[in-house]
Amino acid sequence: MSHTHNDTRTAAIDAILARAPVLPVLAIERLDDAVPLARALVDGGLPVLEVTLRTDAALAAIARIAAGVDGAIVGAGTVLTPADLDAVADAGAAFAISPGATDALYTAAARHRLPWLPAIATASELMRGLDHGHRRFKFFPAEAAGGAAALKAFAGPFPQARFCPTGGIDQASAPRYHALSNVITVGGSWMVPKDAIEARDWPRITALARECGAGQP
Repeated sequence: MSHTHNDTRTAAIDAILARAPVLPVLAIERLDDAVPLARALVDGGLPVLEVTLRTDAALAAIARIAAGVDGAIVGAGTVLTPADLDAVADAGAAFAISPGATDALYTAAARHRLPWLPAIATASELMRGLDHGHRRFKFFPAEAAGGAAALKAFAGPFPQARFCPTGGIDQASAPRYHALSNVITVGGSWMVPKDAIEARDWPRITALARECGAGQP
């Protein structure tokens, strides 16, 4: 794979993830919630959204947000197979994120137009991703895999790699990750509490989203 292709792929991921300090991770159960939830987050300053493929409504939710929410950059999470990669691209996703990485996904992503972020939890997995030409990764499950201390340790031997840590991060722990030079953005769901979604309390979610950006560059 050419260096030009790798640089283009890295630039595409950077352009998306750098848009906001936090990447909301969404598991949308009710399709009718997709558009107002996305609007609430965009209005709160969080335009980049990850809709996980954990619910039956996920693909349709991505399509509705992509078509109906100005300013939203909606991607798909929990992408496990090459078929998932195709499906989320067809739904209108702007990017894809996986909780890990397989040879099949690395191969499919190399041929795919959709920017894809593989996940790593260890130095060996990171080295494997670098061998495949990737320099941007999800760090998952972040808190269980060593937290901010682990990412800080990665910075020495792997200065070319940058990360979106996700998994177990909340409002209190997010600043520890934001303080690291190799973190682009932080993924989490604390700004979309289940009770607020169930109540369709979109103003509360907008307010929580605004708090995510307070004090961040």
